[in-house]
Amino acid sequence: MKLSKQHANYQSEITQFIDSLKEKNPNLEASQLAGRALLWDKSPIDLETQARNQASRIDQQAYPYQNKVR
Repeated sequence: MKLSKQHANYQSEITQFIDSLKEKNPNLEASQLAGRALLWDKSPIDLETQARNQASRIDQQAYPYQNKVR
C-alpha cells in the first residue's frame, strides 16, 4: 500500500517527543542499554555448576515451623 505524498512524511506526536528527548539527551540510549545490562542481561549458564547446585539442594518441609513427629 503506497501512501500519498501528504502522508509520506507524517510523524506522530509521540515520535516527535521521543526525537526531541533524544536531541536534548544524546546519551539517553547508552544509559538505557547500561540499565538493561545491569538488570536483565545475564551471563551464560555453566552447566556443571548448575548440576552441582541442583545435587546439593536440600528438601524443605512444606510448613517450616511444624515440628517433625518421630
